[in-house]
Amino acid sequence: MIRINKTPLDILNDIYSLAYWMTGSEKASDELVNRTYLNADISTRETDLLKVFRSCYIDRYGQDTELSIDENGNGTTKSVLGKLRRRAADVKLSVLLYEISGLKHRQISEIMDRPVETIRHWLFWGRKFLVKDCLLKASA
Repeated sequence: MIRINKTPLDILNDIYSLAYWMTGSEKASDELVNRTYLNADISTRETDLLKVFRSCYIDRYGQDTELSIDENGNGTTKSVLGKLRRRAADVKLSVLLYEISGLKHRQISEIMDRPVETIRHWLFWGRKFLVKDCLLKASA
């Protein structure tokens, strides 16, 4: 199979769609896309650009959690919450990369720096959670 190398400009619409789905806000999407493209140039590979996008998202927004846990004195809870936020963001992003960008499991695995089997699990559970979340928002 021939793989076409896309430039950062070729995937601008996909990046914006990903940003909007991840943030839920037009203003936040614009900011995230701008941050992503500030860290790239015209020769940046598609996979590398998506890695930059992931990093910018997690650094700036993480993933909202509805966990109400008091932080203990040694910061352990903060560390655990940070890991949960990153994992939730990665699961959501993996589903969106598959559905919006049409990337294959192996490509997503390279972007997320996780084994392909992990990506398959994330896709399975992430789709279920996103559908449930959409149904809850629709009924509200």
